Amino acid sequence: MGKGRTIILGGVAAIAVVAAVVGVRTATFAPNDIADGREIKLAPAPAYDLDTAVQHLSQAAQIQTVSHQDPADNQIAEWDRLHSWLATTYPAVHGAMQRTILPNKTLIYHWAGSDPAAAPIIVMAHQDVVPVTPGTEKDWKYPPFAGAIAEKAVWGRGTVDDKGSLIGLFEALEALAKSGFKPKRGIYLVSGHDEEVGGSGAVAAAAKLKAEGVKAIFTLDEGSLVLTDTPVIDGPAIMIGIAEKGYATLKVTANAAGGHSSMPPAETGVTTLAKAILDIVADPFPYEVRGPGASMIEVLAAKKGGTTKMAVANQWLFGPLLKRQLGDVPSTAAAFHTTIAPTMLEGSPKENVLPQSANALINYRIAPWNSSAEVMARAKAAVGDAKVDLAWDRPPREPSRVSSTNSQGWKWIAAAARADAPDAVLSPMLVVGGTDSRSMEPVSEDVYRFMPMHFTLKESAMIHGTNEHMDIDSFKRMIDFYARLIATSAG
Repeated sequence: MGKGRTIILGGVAAIAVVAAVVGVRTATFAPNDIADGREIKLAPAPAYDLDTAVQHLSQAAQIQTVSHQDPADNQIAEWDRLHSWLATTYPAVHGAMQRTILPNKTLIYHWAGSDPAAAPIIVMAHQDVVPVTPGTEKDWKYPPFAGAIAEKAVWGRGTVDDKGSLIGLFEALEALAKSGFKPKRGIYLVSGHDEEVGGSGAVAAAAKLKAEGVKAIFTLDEGSLVLTDTPVIDGPAIMIGIAEKGYATLKVTANAAGGHSSMPPAETGVTTLAKAILDIVADPFPYEVRGPGASMIEVLAAKKGGTTKMAVANQWLFGPLLKRQLGDVPSTAAAFHTTIAPTMLEGSPKENVLPQSANALINYRIAPWNSSAEVMARAKAAVGDAKVDLAWDRPPREPSRVSSTNSQGWKWIAAAARADAPDAVLSPMLVVGGTDSRSMEPVSEDVYRFMPMHFTLKESAMIHGTNEHMDIDSFKRMIDFYARLIATSAG
């Protein structure tokens, strides 16, 4: 009886210790080293005519700079048309900034600063847009390339991704130039021509800037926004991308004898390929609460409080539960592991012919703590001795480096974003897609990805989708944001 009592008391004491540790860690928990930028004194946005700016976005949306997967399908004259339109529409910008048009149609604008010792800034927005899926034109409320102004918005392909940013930047720079603004710090505007199909234009632009000895204090591009119904907190959050995942496509090929489908062998090339795909997918990368995704969860949990804060503050105890919850929603889960997505299959050209070669493409988005070498090694281990060949469809793109959340660039961007969302939570995040900004890493201390649009989760689904449109309210926020940021950081 005495021994049992001792065991019970020991158990109670252990529980009490655990409870005390959990309580202390929860009470003292706070996100690490994320500056809020509140000490920054913002320069005001200069005056401009919003109605005219809206007309300009409408006109830009009518120029069909569509990047097709096959470059031969692109209408190159549309890029020339856009360049001419920009020169005519923004005379003050073209008077103040030197324009370079690279042979591939990428644009570089440079506004020289009065202090050559001050590191410049780089702002970015790409010119191209994705195609409209054939057959879906009838589903649009307004024709996708009409640039319709209706329902307090500008409608059309690219109004959000990314001509909203491009025209917002030009409107801000035009207003600054007209106001007599003279930058102390140099300003570069880089506009890639093919972000939607790989970003070779940004690569070329970065190479040119590097050759010229440019080293910017920060680069800002698209990639995230102000989410008004952010998961966990169910409220607004300024989500600034501080890194983006890598990109790699693995080609899995099964070679076989082929022949007539009426006399198939026990295993065909297609079945070999199918088994290999299933084996690769069955060995996923584990969820890891680390990197930018962890920083985001820490910020949101600190705001939410309660059991959410307790779980994040005590991952030593609640880690497995937290990972399971994060993995329940694909859009959230993607920030915490390298994803594996089979996307394309190719086999026989005819239904009654066994293929001599069957192949599949598997797309990976690589987390910042992984590499393409790890991806390949994991795939090879998964298929074992299966009779398949594994090779990269094209050279992989490694994950970007992680930018600071305490740098001067971060503080400027945070302060400019807060001006229109003073009550929103400020949070870093991992961009799970790709942007042109990754190419600026060799010529920039830090790279950030943010547009000041205010979107719900549901509204964000229209990007690359049907009925893409830019609310006029969000467009005004963009112009004001860019103007304040440029005037504050370069002034």
